[in-house]
Amino acid sequence: MADYIIATSSTSDLTRDWLDSHKIPFIPYTFTIGNDLHEDDCREESRAAIYAGMRKGDRLKTSMINEMMYADFFRGLLDGGKDVIYLDMSREMSVSYENAHKAAETVRAEYPDRNLYIMDTLCISGGLGMLVQNMVSRMEDGMSFDDVIAWGEANKLKIAHRFTVDDLNYLKAGGRVSNASALVGSILNIKPVLYVPDRGTLDVAKKVRGRKSALNLILESVCHDLSDTDCTGTEIHILHADCLDDAEFIRDSIKEKFPQVGNIEITSLGVVIGAHCGPGLLTVFYLCNGRTPE
Repeated sequence: MADYIIATSSTSDLTRDWLDSHKIPFIPYTFTIGNDLHEDDCREESRAAIYAGMRKGDRLKTSMINEMMYADFFRGLLDGGKDVIYLDMSREMSVSYENAHKAAETVRAEYPDRNLYIMDTLCISGGLGMLVQNMVSRMEDGMSFDDVIAWGEANKLKIAHRFTVDDLNYLKAGGRVSNASALVGSILNIKPVLYVPDRGTLDVAKKVRGRKSALNLILESVCHDLSDTDCTGTEIHILHADCLDDAEFIRDSIKEKFPQVGNIEITSLGVVIGAHCGPGLLTVFYLCNGRTPE
């Protein structure tokens, strides 16, 4: 059994079944619907219900995790007597990372005999989840604390993140596009295709007309990346916000072009990213040689 723990947050968008089966502690982000406060529990049924509500007009507001909450979470882990590696989403995407970093500095002084490592993963959503899964797999295979960290640092920028959104009004509400851009884009049926570059932000790679064009552009980008490496056995994660048919289209198209790839898993997108991008968000994550916009 490993002498350390890997922990994460609910924004890794892993399923509750996976987290529980591998005994991975996670700290939940919170969100409100109207006046009701909820915790992101990572359950597929919760995600499905929330997206169904958003389709009917529910609007979610998310909250960052404050320094005190992180400190209590870290203390609870370190009380078990093991070292801790903690993985959250990119520092460029949330103030929560800085809160975790500050909390860790406080808690380290209280546990001088323990190691607490906070990684700037430069990943978000299922990309973060893929990093967690790969590091957990190596931990379970007996890799040491330092070697697992070294693997994560060496490989985190090899996790590709491909996104498209269906409704620009969600990006407008989050300040990622202007009112004018959202209005014109909606009228012209413009769909942005996004990716996460090395600095860990969420950037627009290209804008196209229509949902089908956006899906095809994501597929082209995935196929380009897979053609550039030996993709035999490569695992691919597709996350969706209430657009299962589109996720299955991407999965089946990849399998047709690259039958040698490994498992292609489809799960629901986590609530926090979904709250800011809306139903219809589709994402694809996989290990490749490096991140490119196209």
